[in-house]
Amino acid sequence: MPDRPRHIHLISDSTGETLLTTIRAVLAPFEHVPVTLHQSVFVRSTTDVEAALTQLRKDPGLVCHTLVNQDHRRMIDAACEELSQFSIPLLDPLIARMGEFLGDHPRHKPGMQYRIDNDYFDRISAMDFALSHDDGARGSRLLRADVILTGVSRTSKTPTCIYLAYRSIRAANMPLVPGIQPDPAFFQALDAGVPAIGLTASPTRLSQIRTHRLEALGDRTASYADLDQIRDEVAEARLFFERHNLPVIDVTRRSIEETAAEILAILRARAEALQ
Repeated sequence: MPDRPRHIHLISDSTGETLLTTIRAVLAPFEHVPVTLHQSVFVRSTTDVEAALTQLRKDPGLVCHTLVNQDHRRMIDAACEELSQFSIPLLDPLIARMGEFLGDHPRHKPGMQYRIDNDYFDRISAMDFALSHDDGARGSRLLRADVILTGVSRTSKTPTCIYLAYRSIRAANMPLVPGIQPDPAFFQALDAGVPAIGLTASPTRLSQIRTHRLEALGDRTASYADLDQIRDEVAEARLFFERHNLPVIDVTRRSIEETAAEILAILRARAEALQ
């Protein structure tokens, strides 16, 4: 396999997030192959297309695009034919099949998936909710949550809350701190029907994460990363989860996305059970 990097050009008439996320997922099984990604976003004029094609001619490679404008598509196709490269309109096959299934024709418009509607404002509200209590929710915030994530320090509560916010879920973060009783509002929220989920991880992994955290902060508080103390914290947290009948997710080998997907599955199952 040659060591020279392969070039992939991502051309979008909107933010390019859909395109970038999809291509990264497709490239994951080929992590051993060096690849350079070139992004051109908000490509909505002939000048924008020409700028993207200038980069393509400099570093020829595969082109993946989500362009709506037919003239711009033809410009891309012509350049790719000239350079003997492939051009892939990424969403076309899925849109075509979806049209067949729905019995309707798509109404193409750049950036339609990012239109400002009620879902958009729900996401912004959920994001504000998550960010406004990065160090843990208190009082009435717990009562207003869609779900409460709890666990010892460094079990990915905050990043998971933020990821869930993008899915319009108002997730509250309640840390379990040794020697400190949980906020009484947590138990009020449970009584009011707010679901809570416990996050845990292996003590060894938590010790590694906390050690790195202390090094980054220049802190020498050894007890925070002490393995024996962490074992006690995790054991106490497990007992807390059991006492309050909380579902538990072990995040040791899970990405934030996988943890969030499991939380969403728990919430869906709970909602279905309540119907």
